[in-house]
Amino acid sequence: MVEKACTKCHLLTTENVCPNCKTSSFSTDWSGVALVMDVERSEIAKRLGVKKKGRYAIKVR
Repeated sequence: MVEKACTKCHLLTTENVCPNCKTSSFSTDWSGVALVMDVERSEIAKRLGVKKKGRYAIKVR
């Protein structure tokens, strides 16, 4: 299955509805991966605006 990035929150998923923000807008044109394990202490999570742990695309077109 092709992993796609949610255009709203950048979560990487194979689902048809984003499990994070519940939208159905996705892109297969994305680059970079940020793996967020500890949202409270992660500087990357803060910069990306991430509120839940998971795999996120850094850039989504």
